[in-house]
Amino acid sequence: MTLTRLTATRAPGAVVLIRLYVGLIFAGEGVLKFLRPATLGPGRFDKVGIPASTWFAYLDGAFEIGCGILILVGVFTRLAVVPMIVDMVGALAITKVPLLWGDAPLYPKESGLWDFFHEGRLEIAMLCGSVFLLIVGAGAASVDARRTQNPEGERRVTGLTA
Repeated sequence: MTLTRLTATRAPGAVVLIRLYVGLIFAGEGVLKFLRPATLGPGRFDKVGIPASTWFAYLDGAFEIGCGILILVGVFTRLAVVPMIVDMVGALAITKVPLLWGDAPLYPKESGLWDFFHEGRLEIAMLCGSVFLLIVGAGAASVDARRTQNPEGERRVTGLTA
């Protein structure tokens, strides 16, 4: 599979709105891992039992910042959302799924399906937005779209887009 096929998109420019919310939240949350290490970085990772919490928290923060910026600009968008999908699945599995049986270290007084949905709303929205971008690509208002235009200004069509 070529890089052109991975970055090609026929999605409309309105996809920039999805990229805006997904990219800004990922980049912002990544920065917060460094600015608030006790509550959102290594301290949080340690509280939920992740080994080498400092290393993983800062690695996660760096990925969120880097991938968030790529998503915002629309550069290698499909590639950038893949680690963020893994990130959101991991966040849901480690911090939110334990709510279902009342054993969530971050939420000791909460349990059950409704608390899972309430506390997991951001991760669920980010996961949905990331999967959407994986399927349709960055949209017409992106660097990816400009890279895949032929000399006449028409976008190349590939079998990867919706």
